[in-house]
Amino acid sequence: MNKLGGAGQCTFSGSTGRCREDAGQGRALCFWHDPEADKSGADVRQRLEHRAKSGLPMEGFMLRRADLDHIDLVNHNGGEPYRLINSDLSRASLRHGHLYRVDLSGSRLLKANFANANLHRANLAGCNLLGVNLKNALLEHVHWGERLYQEEQAEQQPEQAHELYQEAEETARNIRRHCEHQGMMSVAGHFYYQERVFHRRQMPRFSRYRLLSWLVDKISGYGESPLRVVTFSLALILSCSFIYLFSGLNSDGAVLRFDQNASFAANLQYWLDCLYFSVVTFTTLGYGDLTPTGLSRIVAACEAFTGSFSLALFVVLFVKKMIR
Repeated sequence: MNKLGGAGQCTFSGSTGRCREDAGQGRALCFWHDPEADKSGADVRQRLEHRAKSGLPMEGFMLRRADLDHIDLVNHNGGEPYRLINSDLSRASLRHGHLYRVDLSGSRLLKANFANANLHRANLAGCNLLGVNLKNALLEHVHWGERLYQEEQAEQQPEQAHELYQEAEETARNIRRHCEHQGMMSVAGHFYYQERVFHRRQMPRFSRYRLLSWLVDKISGYGESPLRVVTFSLALILSCSFIYLFSGLNSDGAVLRFDQNASFAANLQYWLDCLYFSVVTFTTLGYGDLTPTGLSRIVAACEAFTGSFSLALFVVLFVKKMIR
């Protein structure tokens, strides 16, 4: 936001251009942009609805603590949704508000009250949603943005990253709980994952707890991604097959091992045998036609243990996804 000179006209200027409203008496800003203007009156809601219908831009409005209960910001003419962007609605009350498709992107919604409001398809990208009250609000198809406001701020202000990630975790938890209450389990799962990531980033960078949390993320997405378990399993099977290829397997007294003097076809056949052994070891089938030798025994034991754990984990996560 920049301020430009101009006698009698509001000096606010934003991404939508300069405000066309007249400035208040003895003020540089108009009623909507002046943070000191009294917006506690009962007529503020009607005035804002009228302003929205006028088609004039609504950017940077200072509506902190405003009483906007039952406000109707739905464009009933079927045109583009109303945009109330980059505004300050901190602690404002919008209970039972009709906000279908409204664009609130970039706004400060700190502890705003949206209880029982209709936020269906609303755009909340880039909003500060810390402490926002979403009790019984309709949240279907809300656009939350790619990243939460605090997450972006943490990258820009690394010296305050710990506190900002705490706020981001709290925000993700709040949204997740309200989505779970409404049966929106897919969205709730996304914010649960975000919640765990933000919690991890608060840990000391090289601590064992952060490393363990990172491994859980990569292996299973904190229990939200069965596909990651499959990917991890395939990677482990392939990796172990190459270890077996170079450390050797016993087959009826003969050792199967990579031989640089052998042909490509022969070494490929050795690797396919090792891949087969890796699969049956991972799945704990253990037919016994091939047996590990030397280093392969330690690797096979670790792979069998990890495989049994991974298969059980996949079943749990798959069932969890299906029953949603």
